[in-house]
Amino acid sequence: MFTPWARFFTAESHLLLQRIIDLAFAEDGPELTAQALFARRSILHARIRTKQDTIVVGLPIVGAVFKRLGVPFRWRALVPEASRAPAMTEVALIQAPSVYMLKAERVILNFITHLSGIANLTALYVNELEGTGVRLLDTRKTTPGLRWAEKYAVQAGGGTNHRKDLAELLMLKDNHIDAAGSITNAVAALRKQYRPCPPIEVECRTLEHVREAAILKVSRIMMDNMSDETLARALALTPPGIETEVSGGVTLETIRNIARLSPRKPDFISVGRITHSAPAADFSMTLGAP
Repeated sequence: MFTPWARFFTAESHLLLQRIIDLAFAEDGPELTAQALFARRSILHARIRTKQDTIVVGLPIVGAVFKRLGVPFRWRALVPEASRAPAMTEVALIQAPSVYMLKAERVILNFITHLSGIANLTALYVNELEGTGVRLLDTRKTTPGLRWAEKYAVQAGGGTNHRKDLAELLMLKDNHIDAAGSITNAVAALRKQYRPCPPIEVECRTLEHVREAAILKVSRIMMDNMSDETLARALALTPPGIETEVSGGVTLETIRNIARLSPRKPDFISVGRITHSAPAADFSMTLGAP
């Protein structure tokens, strides 16, 4: 379910968004060209347009960016956030001091093109799952510093967020299990250390691991990089009440077949490429005097 921007970016996530905006400005440094060519009190108007059919994501970044700059501005969205717009649609109007408009222009477009691109790719995967009841998950394969923003874009495209950090859900992977000696030992150590213990997910690559995790009644079992035959057997071994997640090498061409496995379908399919490999959507910003 899509969480609106104002509810998604609160507390820690809001602070992280502010930091990444500040970092973007720090990377650019001062706008020396604009400072030399524009009067200090001059104003520019800007129009943001789509240049392709796209889901429009990240429009509220306009306000967030100018608030970090600390200058007077006005802006208005012309389409709903997370809606689809055809090419050449005007999606936002902005008014701000010229020097600051030119400083903010690329930062704003970088966010909107990136987040809209993630939503577009996510939507393609979600469409392949239509009618199956299986949900698409993102992963932690996100751009450093942009995880919250990218996970917001996944929601805008119809996907579901996996854990946002390492504490929200405890995932046991090969290294953890090897250190503990077994899945059983690792789960016992977590449940002893944390009271109450956060939900536990176990990454399994063999049917033996699935059986062991099922006996322990963990919250979720991830079937990682299994063949279709092994995956179908692993899903059948997982009792009701334990969620199942399929991961590893899933593509647009294979996701629907995985979602229709029998006798039990997975609850989730996770795909890292929706965040780490999504092509940017095409937007433009045109500037002019009032």
